[in-house]
Amino acid sequence: MLLDVRIYTCRPGSINKHLDLYENVGKEPQTKHLGQPLVYMKCETGNPNQYMHIWAYENAGDREKKRAAMWADPDWLEYTKESGNLGALEKQENSLYSPVAFFAEPK
Repeated sequence: MLLDVRIYTCRPGSINKHLDLYENVGKEPQTKHLGQPLVYMKCETGNPNQYMHIWAYENAGDREKKRAAMWADPDWLEYTKESGNLGALEKQENSLYSPVAFFAEPK
């Protein structure tokens, strides 16, 4: 298993507009290619302008194949264009994680 952990920071006052855009334009093409995320959450304590999502893949090859298909999808490209035009995102952090041997992978 490979987990892709992504944390995004939005400009103050823009997170809800950004998440609304994702829900209405980006969610369908993204989940069509990547499946459902393990989590998709807004920050409750700490920075109120942050949200995160975590995607699970079989391995790096699975991730690469699925993300390539997503980036070839015109509907996903339209979402990224509209997101850029909205200008809500300030920062993006991505990390890939693999499980340790002494804990079982979730089923």
